[in-house]
Amino acid sequence: MKTAVIVGGGVTGLAASYHLQKKAAEAGLSLRCLVVEKDPRLGGKIVTEKENGFLIEGGPDCFVREKPSVITLSEQLGITDKLLPSNDATTGTYVLCGGKLHQLPDGLMLLVPTKIIPFALSPLITWPGKIRMGLDLLLPRKKGNSDESLASFVKRRLGQEALDKIGEPLIGGIHGGNSQTMSLKASFPRFLQMEKDYRSLIVAMLAARAKRPAPVPPKPGEAKKTYFMSFKGGMADLIEGLTAKLDSANLLTSSAVESIEQLPGEKYQVHIAGHGQVTADAVILTAPAWDAAAILAELDQAVSDKLRGMPQASSATINLVYRREDVPGDLDSFGFVIPASEKRNINALTFSSVKWDHRVPSAAYVSVRTFVGGSRNQELALLPDDKLVETSRRDLQDILGIKAEPMFSRVHHWIEARPQYILGHLDTVKSLDERLAQYHPGLFLAGASYRGIGVPDCVNDGIKAAEAALTHLTHNSNHQEAAR
Repeated sequence: MKTAVIVGGGVTGLAASYHLQKKAAEAGLSLRCLVVEKDPRLGGKIVTEKENGFLIEGGPDCFVREKPSVITLSEQLGITDKLLPSNDATTGTYVLCGGKLHQLPDGLMLLVPTKIIPFALSPLITWPGKIRMGLDLLLPRKKGNSDESLASFVKRRLGQEALDKIGEPLIGGIHGGNSQTMSLKASFPRFLQMEKDYRSLIVAMLAARAKRPAPVPPKPGEAKKTYFMSFKGGMADLIEGLTAKLDSANLLTSSAVESIEQLPGEKYQVHIAGHGQVTADAVILTAPAWDAAAILAELDQAVSDKLRGMPQASSATINLVYRREDVPGDLDSFGFVIPASEKRNINALTFSSVKWDHRVPSAAYVSVRTFVGGSRNQELALLPDDKLVETSRRDLQDILGIKAEPMFSRVHHWIEARPQYILGHLDTVKSLDERLAQYHPGLFLAGASYRGIGVPDCVNDGIKAAEAALTHLTHNSNHQEAAR
């Protein structure tokens, strides 16, 4: 029997283990998949807490449906009945500008206007700013294929105001990154492809809308398809679905991998604190880049140095639950984002109980999530829980008029846990992959630090690493058979 060790029990590692186990069985390969996680629980940044009918997400609360990996995996796991669409009757998103909330105009796709009248009537962008955004229709496409920052791209195509009021808070906020240094190739390659194919972003978005197939009504018992999707029991439903398909004896928690040693015959000795050594025929390392750097320091200092050079930011998620009567106004949106120019402590807010069903026990309550940190004000993420709750409450009182204390709160700190895809990121990842393939065959890197931060990206990267590991294992197995 061969052994594959997956370092990290987040969604990337669990998806890799499940796929590798499944495909090995189909190929008739006897394989043990051992998942080693340093924390006492599995799931990584997916943290769902339930208490008295309230559901709290400490990490990601959803995934983008147009990236199909999570939907496909849910089908394989038999948990499609747990899929949950967002409440699109209240789908609007707002931007704080000049201390007031302004709804993003209808037809604004990502940051590109595709409907003239709603955009023209919106007070969010000034008339000079609107005219500058409209020049996208006339501007030539960029020459060459060099990497470019989000700030450079948005200013070049749509202007400074579009960057400040839409691009930086809405697009940059997804990664918690600095728009001046964020690699567009690594973070939003779709924008570059749109410019390459259509020259104009507006033309590209209009073409995409025209090609979009008519919505298909869901089948009986099937969840409605919305842009954002989640699970009825929170994102933990995905983690529970994966672990249910894995052998619990091969899920090792509260166990840190200290180092990896290379052995003759393309094998590895994985040193696990408190558990000795495990000899592996393949290793998939899904730990964050800085953790991976420490693990690989003795094996390959050059790889370790590159991993250590990949910046990480800190952030925190603050969940607050209120009585509905204490939250003034109509709750008619998913939430709002806040540009840096507003000089607020929080970066954004999501009305969780408006966006999703099954998050509060009744309409008598409102659940919200605020966010601090990322590349902006990340020192706030280090504050104690009570200080972060107080900080959020001050901003919510100023912006929404919420004066009451929350019924309860939950704070989740993500210290040095937000990968920053800076300029040249994809070149760094490529060089890492090439060095591992040349000098350390059978050792693979996967996860949010490398090829996408969203849950679908992580699932997809785990599956790709599993496929590569299976190819390596099968090749070695065939080679050994031939040698006999």
